[in-house]
Amino acid sequence: MKNKFYTYIQNLQNQICKGLEEVDSVAKFREDIWERLEGGGGRTRVIENGKVFEKGGVNISAVHGKLPDSMQKLFNVGEADFFACGLSLVIHPKNPMVPTVHANWRYFEMYDDHGNVINSWFGGGQDLTPYYLFEEDAKHFHQTCKTACDKHDLAFYPKFKKQCDAYFWNAHRNEARGIGGLFFDYLKADESQSMQDWYNFVTEVGNSFLEAYIPIVEKRKDLPYTPAQRTWQEIRRGRYVEFNLVHDKGTLFGLKTNGRIESILMSLPPHVQWVYDHQPEKGSEEEKLIKVLMNPVDWIN
Repeated sequence: MKNKFYTYIQNLQNQICKGLEEVDSVAKFREDIWERLEGGGGRTRVIENGKVFEKGGVNISAVHGKLPDSMQKLFNVGEADFFACGLSLVIHPKNPMVPTVHANWRYFEMYDDHGNVINSWFGGGQDLTPYYLFEEDAKHFHQTCKTACDKHDLAFYPKFKKQCDAYFWNAHRNEARGIGGLFFDYLKADESQSMQDWYNFVTEVGNSFLEAYIPIVEKRKDLPYTPAQRTWQEIRRGRYVEFNLVHDKGTLFGLKTNGRIESILMSLPPHVQWVYDHQPEKGSEEEKLIKVLMNPVDWIN
């Protein structure tokens, strides 16, 4: 399974980078191949200063070795060997009318002293962070997520949508990071789903990413915007940074397993502001967004 999934994310990285480069039409991804001292490595691809995308990364990694103490405590296990691979992406567009997007699909294995797999699971999802809310974009993104889920189980979309709303919650701000999507973790084999079933589901979601995001970019990338709207985008990016550094499990896992710092922090936007006690004007588009972020919305219904 680990070889099969790693091959899948290598191919998916190529597809996603190609799709994003076509939309940008100017910038290309720069590639870095890196190795981890303790075992494994990855392929980082970053796009910067494009026509459409200000900064973004589409990274894959496959790391293995002894499970660090911090992760032993998290999983409530003793000493063990592990393998983890995944694709993680964050795209920050220039135009504040185009939302930031994040996605991640990953697979994890743990082994006993004889190298036998004692635990394995999939995780991941995809979510959207707009700066200006276009309801039709939110509906399109969520409908694409639902369509992928419904091919496997009608219960998946409402369940994983709810988990996404709960996970991407900036508790210290009492607001969502964005308008959600899907989030799932610890997808393990049980009576109803084999690991092959979960592989089929996770790859279905991965394959839906470009369909979920690119039409939104195409529709909004050439819209006019003001310096004030750009400032709002940078203030909201500050909340994005706060979530990633305070709450995000993937960032913390990378830092605690001696991951490559440049790859871990590629999710941070290049231009960001923290303005003291900033409040949007009453009745403004900015206030409309804040109200939506305070209460998760059922975008399908």
